[in-house]
Amino acid sequence: MEHLIGTYECKVDTKGRVMMPIALKKQLSKLINEGFVLKRSVFNHCIEMYPLSEWAKLMDKLNSLNRFNKKNNDFIRRFTAGVKSVEMDNSGRFLISKDLIKYASIDKEIVVSSSVNILEIWNKSTYEKVINEATLNFGALAEEVMGDKNYGSIS
Repeated sequence: MEHLIGTYECKVDTKGRVMMPIALKKQLSKLINEGFVLKRSVFNHCIEMYPLSEWAKLMDKLNSLNRFNKKNNDFIRRFTAGVKSVEMDNSGRFLISKDLIKYASIDKEIVVSSSVNILEIWNKSTYEKVINEATLNFGALAEEVMGDKNYGSIS
């Protein structure tokens, strides 16, 4: 799968339906027919949207965990809590379940943002707050996460 690109502001209707932005729909065109999985994010109050092929890879990793280890079972249960399978209709809309809407505090205004091979769906004000967080020194974070890699320059 190619990496997804873009951050888009969208609206959710009263039934929880979202129109996938056209630019993302084009990027996902080869994957639309296989469907998607929605789940709670581990680290943020947002929803993660996995193309089914990406979800399958992740489930293969989870399935390799030893189920006779209580921590592994607890992790799998919590990680998969609230997981929903979704499909896009002919108009490019998908439905977010009420429990996931509640978890992410989603109202009418949302942000759909690419995160390499998945999408994140955020309450718009929560997304802006997280992105603009004053306590985060992004330069220091980038150095810590990427600085010890042997990537060379990005040019």
